[in-house]
Amino acid sequence: MKHPSAWRRWLPAVPLLSWGREYDRQTWLHDGLAALIVTLMLIPQSLAYAMLAGLPPEVGLYASVAPLLAYAVFGSSRVLAVGPVAVVSLMTAAAIGEHAAPGSANYWAAATTLALLSGLMLTLMGVLRLGFLANFLSHPVIAGFMSASGLLIAAGQLKTLLGVTMEGGTFLQTLSGLVGRWSQVHGLTLGVGLGSLVFLLWVRRGLKPALIRWGLRPLAADMLAKAGPVLAIALTTGLTWALDWQAQGVRIVGQVPQGLPPLTWPTWDPALWRELWPPALLISVVGFVESVSVGQTLAAKRRQRIDPDQELVALGASNLSAAFTGGYPVTGGFARSVVNFDAGARTPAAGVMTAGGILLASLLLTPALYFLPQATLAATIVVAVLSLVDFSVLRRTWAYAKADFLAVLATLVGTLGWGVEPGLVVGVAVSLALFLYRTSRPHIAEVGLVVGTEHFRNVLRHAVVVSPRLLSLRVDESLYFANSRALEDRVNDAVAQRPALVHVVLQCSAINDIDASALESLEAIDARLRDAGVTLHLSEVKGPVMDRLRKTAFLKTLRGQVFLTHYKAVCTLAPEIV
Repeated sequence: MKHPSAWRRWLPAVPLLSWGREYDRQTWLHDGLAALIVTLMLIPQSLAYAMLAGLPPEVGLYASVAPLLAYAVFGSSRVLAVGPVAVVSLMTAAAIGEHAAPGSANYWAAATTLALLSGLMLTLMGVLRLGFLANFLSHPVIAGFMSASGLLIAAGQLKTLLGVTMEGGTFLQTLSGLVGRWSQVHGLTLGVGLGSLVFLLWVRRGLKPALIRWGLRPLAADMLAKAGPVLAIALTTGLTWALDWQAQGVRIVGQVPQGLPPLTWPTWDPALWRELWPPALLISVVGFVESVSVGQTLAAKRRQRIDPDQELVALGASNLSAAFTGGYPVTGGFARSVVNFDAGARTPAAGVMTAGGILLASLLLTPALYFLPQATLAATIVVAVLSLVDFSVLRRTWAYAKADFLAVLATLVGTLGWGVEPGLVVGVAVSLALFLYRTSRPHIAEVGLVVGTEHFRNVLRHAVVVSPRLLSLRVDESLYFANSRALEDRVNDAVAQRPALVHVVLQCSAINDIDASALESLEAIDARLRDAGVTLHLSEVKGPVMDRLRKTAFLKTLRGQVFLTHYKAVCTLAPEIV
């Protein structure tokens, strides 16, 4: 029988047991205030993001209850707020739009199934400690994907802001479709949408300073500013009801079911699962990367830490809970997590209180949403996704690394041109291809001794001394199948150009790994040098690399030596320059 500790490493941790023991009244007050602010922000966002995903608005409320409770139990971040987010909502619509009509029962069932698959994948990845897989999504690719998704989302809401009907999957298709329907724009809907948009933009940037100037305390001013979307919803809903804008052609949300999140059973259709698992995997990875990035940033400000593998389990549990309570895929949201942090949340109990606030809204407030203009929700989405768009990343990457610039550009163009899933795949593929290209051309520097020291530097950059009998090469990259031939070519060229050469020393201080192909290259280099009357040596080989080399015949057939330091190698092989 296995020791209990052997089983424990496969079981998810429960951080609730840690922070729950330290919970006190002061913490409760901080969490309660943060929950109030986040609830006011989350209600309009949840409604809007559900409609962005092609789902009834109440589904956004359902997806904001159970996931918060699940994350409070398993999450390692003290302030991360889990729920519907713009990018995941867009990816959800793209994933299931081909399988059912938006708004239908089958569409909703497919959304819960997508949440189930995402939850299962995230949980399995967490149990297997696969959090490192998210590292394959580079920051430039994520930045390009987020910016393109923000533009795609904003463009998709223009038809609702203008009151026209049209179809269009890509960014260009959407814009061209709007140009062709400009004569069909509904004036009153445009007025409601544009007015809401201007008001929300002003609330985001100007309301808090204005309230402080009028004598309000900063905390109260901040709370009212965060409630800006609620104010916009209340005002436009009231005007639509009072002035009968619905009869004048303004589209409204209509009947929103009142009650608790339902118990739902995802579709157990193998064919549907086969179709949905690729987008579910992409949604899982993107959601995890966004969540961990936000969580780590906020945790560092309080000198706390989060566990990426534990976050996988927590997000998996959140998505599983959403699948069985009428929701759709969720993750940690950037905006609401920052608000939660700034409002003073101390523990995930703030999320539990927020879930309670959403439940009350589902029970008491949904009838009041009947006359809510869809244009107001569209304006809410546009304002929310503006923070995702960051074109400065193009300038920064162009100035610093052209390869990263190409990855960002490919992701932007791919996402805007073909959609969210193809765009992300293109970005990752280009990023990995550029990495392989870059590492296949490793920096190999000839180094010489800095006079009066034991240090060695590049002969092209520093004043150093060298010996015609000795060639010192520093390989600034791990050796593997894609770049081992480059080392062979460099050594062959050097031998051909230096008739007095007797020794070649490879300084291995930057080599972290040598794969089987690279080992064969080293053996070939040693054999060719031996035939030419030159001896190959190694220096400063790292311990793990040496451990692997000792298991091979290479060290036994190597004519030269393996030196602990490069200075020792030069002292032995070319003492005249020391």
